[in-house]
Amino acid sequence: MAVCDGIVAVNCSQCGNDIIVAGGRVRRRRAGVACYGGRVTSDSELLHAWRTGDRRAGSELFSRHFDGVRRFFVNKVDSGVEDLVQRTFMACVEGRDRFREEASFRTYLFAIAHNLLKVHLRCLRRDRPEDFDRDSIVDLGAGPVSRFAAGEEEQLVVRALRRIPVESQVLLELYYWEELTGAELAAFLGVPEDTARSRLRKARGLLRGAVDEALREGWSVSGSLSRLEQWARQLRGQWATEL
Repeated sequence: MAVCDGIVAVNCSQCGNDIIVAGGRVRRRRAGVACYGGRVTSDSELLHAWRTGDRRAGSELFSRHFDGVRRFFVNKVDSGVEDLVQRTFMACVEGRDRFREEASFRTYLFAIAHNLLKVHLRCLRRDRPEDFDRDSIVDLGAGPVSRFAAGEEEQLVVRALRRIPVESQVLLELYYWEELTGAELAAFLGVPEDTARSRLRKARGLLRGAVDEALREGWSVSGSLSRLEQWARQLRGQWATEL
């Protein structure tokens, strides 16, 4: 058993597979393999067990949220995804005992990922001040498309997401792909829930506008635009097989 900063075994005694953090690397165990003795426990229970020294609880907690954290970065950066995922989990390790549980554990993880994303994007554009409420990731130097969208409708959605302001893209992807509730989005943003829902409505409007712009530029799809939100949600399942 190798340990990094006092947590997380390389090899799990229950499932025999590599888990999460070892030597500064984040690794995901094989999909579909039960761990933590097969017990179903909440994030809060796992966190409390981890804090009291149960390394397998920390391993299970990270395994549970690995795909979501990786999905957070994969449509926002063209390279360095794995490094950002690793840094997110390592920051969680370092801040474990400072987390006050005023929000869900996954909201806390996404807040860490969000901060690291902004640092990463700032490093890409040192030539001018960035404004994440104005600039899209394409404005900040990312490519216009992602290799992870297979169908024409999904490609259109990905293209549109990458052309709206970063903060709107973040909000929509957390809503569509991670299914964060209004309360969780409010905790993530640090604003009242009504404000979070208002920002979500605005982001939806921006996404629709970006889709309309793509269509004016000659992009074509066979489906009805009334299914736009369905296409956005379908990307989560599609990317689950890619990741």
